[in-house]
Amino acid sequence: MSDVGRLVDILNQPSVTQFLSTKIPSPYTKEDATWWIQEGSKEGFIRAVEYDGELVGCIGVNPGNFEYERAGEVGYWLCSSHWRKGIMRDALRQIIALTFSNTIIERIFACVFSSNLASQKLLLDAGFRQEAILQRAIFKNGRFYDSHIFAILR
Repeated sequence: MSDVGRLVDILNQPSVTQFLSTKIPSPYTKEDATWWIQEGSKEGFIRAVEYDGELVGCIGVNPGNFEYERAGEVGYWLCSSHWRKGIMRDALRQIIALTFSNTIIERIFACVFSSNLASQKLLLDAGFRQEAILQRAIFKNGRFYDSHIFAILR
């Protein structure tokens, strides 16, 4: 609960949220952060990302359902003041290892906005392969984006 204020600060940064799902409310409130800490972060395989003892991001793998139960979608965000320091690269490598060693998931995938070149590079650097580009698959803030699909297998 001590990270509520930090969550609110980070998830109200447009540079952080521009390529995130609209499942994350905007503006992001203390109530949203409290719900996330108490309930939302308990679904899937979620971890806080810390740097020098401070919350700077979040990463998680959400398993699919039914016939997709052996696949999980990875998602992440990082405070813009901590970009380009290798923090998310390390977090991504750790969540891959944790997921493959502690769950039945065989495939981790990510869906990335076409404009999010940094995330695409991050995934490739972490060993993901690009599988597809789904044209005009994402619609956010009145604009279409292609969805770039990346995956890594156990």
